[in-house]
Amino acid sequence: MRHSGLVVLCLGGTMFLSACQQNSDAQVQRALKDVNVIDESNLNDVMLTVADPNEAVVYFTSAVQQKPDRIDLKRGLAKSLTRAQKPSEAAVIWRQIVDSGEATAEDRVLLADALIRSNQWDAAKAELNLIPPTHESFDRYRIEAMVADADKNWAKADSFYEIAVGLTTRPASTLNNWGFSKLTRGEHAGAEKLFVEALTHDPSMFTAKNNLVLARAAQRKYDLPVVRMTQTERAELLYSMALAAVKQGDVTVGKGLLQQAIDTHPQHFEAASRSLEALDSNVQL
Repeated sequence: MRHSGLVVLCLGGTMFLSACQQNSDAQVQRALKDVNVIDESNLNDVMLTVADPNEAVVYFTSAVQQKPDRIDLKRGLAKSLTRAQKPSEAAVIWRQIVDSGEATAEDRVLLADALIRSNQWDAAKAELNLIPPTHESFDRYRIEAMVADADKNWAKADSFYEIAVGLTTRPASTLNNWGFSKLTRGEHAGAEKLFVEALTHDPSMFTAKNNLVLARAAQRKYDLPVVRMTQTERAELLYSMALAAVKQGDVTVGKGLLQQAIDTHPQHFEAASRSLEALDSNVQL
């Protein structure tokens, strides 16, 4: 009897240990699954922000092929295609997302963005019209401003630009676009203020520096603005200012600025040299 009782105890202990082992294995598997999800999420974020855009496209294309039902991976692919300067392909993926039944209003906003980038303005407007007015986001108002700009509806464009700037912590690019809009309208002083503001948020943005010089030159302000610039950038900005001066009929000023650009550039400034030679030969730039 003692032996059989001992056997029962041993068997019971074995079964108990087996059950514990199964529970432990299940817990380990759940933990590993959670870790994998976290790792994948972190990798997705890296691919969308700091990775090379083309590498991100390859990564998300593979991920979507393996898990075609994952809408978050499709979003990653569409965003990566946009970053890789492939807006037409991005629009195709955004369209799939929008038609999936799982889309958000912001997905439709980004579809409109891809359509604009691929020069499909009418299609973009149609998508924007389907977005409820209660959906307010930086991208929505940024895109609405661009559409209003294209339609030369300046009042609406200004309103949308202002709202967009207030909805982002990195407004430099939007301020630059807004300034360029005013520059094309001939509102040079207003454009100058916006370019200056853009540079307070991103002092490295050369496009805004160049636009600022053009806005000032349009007002016949032929001195460089007080902004951070490298020696090469200084030479290039002097060159832009020189061309603007010549086009406004201030040829003597333009020649002087071209010479400054040539003297300032750390290397041979071929474009400025050719322009100065053309002016000296009385050739129209």
